[in-house]
Amino acid sequence: MSNEPNNLGRRSFLNQVGLNFGALAASAMLGDELAASELKNSLPHFAPKAKRVIFLTQSGGPSQIELFDDKPDLHKLAGTPLPDSVRQGQRLTGMTKGKPQLILPPITKFHHHGECGAKVGEWLPHIGSIADEICFVKSMVTDQINHAPAMTKFLTGHQIAGRPSFGCWASYGLGSMNKNLPEYVVLLSRMKRPSDQPLYDHYWGSGFLPSRHQGVKLRSAKDPVLYLNDPDGFPRELRREMLDGLASLNRKRQAETFDPEIETRIEQYEMAFRMQTSIPELTNLSDEPESTFELYGPDSRRPGSYAANCILARRMAERDVRFIQLFHPDWDHHSRLSSWCVSRCVDTDQPSAALVKDLKQRGLLKDTLVIWGGEFGRSVAGQGDWKSPEAGRDHHPRCFTIWMAGAGVKPGFSYGATDDFSYNAVENPVNVRDLHATALHLLGIDHERFTHRYQGLDFKLTGVEPSRVVDEIIT
Repeated sequence: MSNEPNNLGRRSFLNQVGLNFGALAASAMLGDELAASELKNSLPHFAPKAKRVIFLTQSGGPSQIELFDDKPDLHKLAGTPLPDSVRQGQRLTGMTKGKPQLILPPITKFHHHGECGAKVGEWLPHIGSIADEICFVKSMVTDQINHAPAMTKFLTGHQIAGRPSFGCWASYGLGSMNKNLPEYVVLLSRMKRPSDQPLYDHYWGSGFLPSRHQGVKLRSAKDPVLYLNDPDGFPRELRREMLDGLASLNRKRQAETFDPEIETRIEQYEMAFRMQTSIPELTNLSDEPESTFELYGPDSRRPGSYAANCILARRMAERDVRFIQLFHPDWDHHSRLSSWCVSRCVDTDQPSAALVKDLKQRGLLKDTLVIWGGEFGRSVAGQGDWKSPEAGRDHHPRCFTIWMAGAGVKPGFSYGATDDFSYNAVENPVNVRDLHATALHLLGIDHERFTHRYQGLDFKLTGVEPSRVVDEIIT
């Protein structure tokens, strides 16, 4: 006779524990789903000014000193050391740490534009032409000095990969306005030369949100979305029958496990079925008049170019895609500033301005928020010989410029200011999380109340540090 009469044995014990753990897990997932459902039913929190976002992401760090933040007095200090009182012991990258920090003055001229009189560098004449439509934020700051963590923070609110991107949060909170297209679409520029600026999938990843909210990347190829089309000779009616049968099986399984990813799988199959028709229609530019290509510039006929992607962005805005994100890489000007930065300006200047003009003339700018910018700026200290045409600028997180247009943003307005060296934001600094809070506000969302529970914590796009809506730039 056993001395432990209540001993269950290993298999029985594990079975019972497994059932209990399974019930707890199912209950937790169901609770999260109910919380998510309640969140969606409460959004938007107030009347939105923006229905959709177009995020023109310039990866690599455009130089604010040459493009937007004119500091003509720096010419008097060319080649002199950056004062310690300006640098204040701030961190440098490994590329310039320990080297003389000699001032490289701006190598462009600036011109006043529009009735607002905004000053824009000569390399961006088309953006200068729409100065009365846009708001320049010249006092952006971040705490990340290297590309991947800075871009990750710029897009997800946190420097470590794994958080949902801004587009995913918009999809999660506000849902779809067009059931035939994804809520969040990503377009990567197809460069004329091989790019050495990596663009990681987590920049548009869903993180801990259901995977149906992640960005859908469209390729500049015969098949914009891989594996979307049926094999030749496969009847569409048969595909419909297969999906109906598969959905029935998945729903039975979902009822047993409460796994939200199963519901995501069902929705993704259905979206793929609808996209078989909607994506070819979206990406076929043959119905665009010649005037469109003239507006967006000579590169707009090249599939995958930034200019062609700007046309696609406008077409998606017309079709009520919630969040459209373009990525243009190689704004990394460690050398050859006068040629490298100019090339990126040629790529993007006319198409970016054309997009704003096109949206306005079609009545779409009033409820479309356009954001243009990169993850940080460039340093006033030259990299390399400051006197040489080969000179460039290192990364700089302490101040940089972005611009915004449409959907409740003050047009013809400049906000914030930097010191005399374009080194520190000294007037109305705007952190990356403030930008997120402001963009969410324009979408009708209170960033403090917009959360998702994950591993027992209520996560926000704006994180736990203080952040604010920049009301001064909102009409």
